[in-house]
Amino acid sequence: MTSNQPADPRPAYAAATEWVTGLLAAVSDDQLTAPTPCEEFDVRMLAAHVTATAQRAIVLAEGGDVLAVPRFAETHDAESFAALVGRAVELWSDDAKLGAMVRVPWGEVPGAGALWGYVSETFVHGWDLAVATGQPAEADASVVEPVLAVAQQFIPAEIRGDTEVPFGTVVEPRPEAGPTERLANWTGRDATKWVRSVA
Repeated sequence: MTSNQPADPRPAYAAATEWVTGLLAAVSDDQLTAPTPCEEFDVRMLAAHVTATAQRAIVLAEGGDVLAVPRFAETHDAESFAALVGRAVELWSDDAKLGAMVRVPWGEVPGAGALWGYVSETFVHGWDLAVATGQPAEADASVVEPVLAVAQQFIPAEIRGDTEVPFGTVVEPRPEAGPTERLANWTGRDATKWVRSVA
């Protein structure tokens, strides 16, 4: 991975979405109203939002307007999410889509850069979901470490004061934090507030 051209994001996207599918499948009905580290979302809303990110990955690959996709999907279950992800993975299998320029909320970027954004978002919201529902909150470290490196490169700490940047101030990781938690820290999540779930 070079400073200008990160590695192919598709394997990481497949891994991130597979992990989140498992997390969604383990959410019980009585957890749907529980709070999450994403402060404005309860578990149900968070699940619907992460499902919407899969919808956006599809629309992006189809050349559509991702800004027209609602922030929350009408569904929030593992089966619906997995079906959307399957379609997204199929569409992104076309190598040409990685180099094609696409418009996303933060500007016009190559498809690969946009998909890296969804990889990071999926892992971070997976961490949110895991700690909110008492599930193991670390995904495969060998997959997440490169994602963290991409996030640190393209979402540097210095830009957090910009009102257009939808991330909080970087949080210092706990000494025992794994890469998924450190990725969440990089986007402004404070794991110490969820230490019981994270431990």
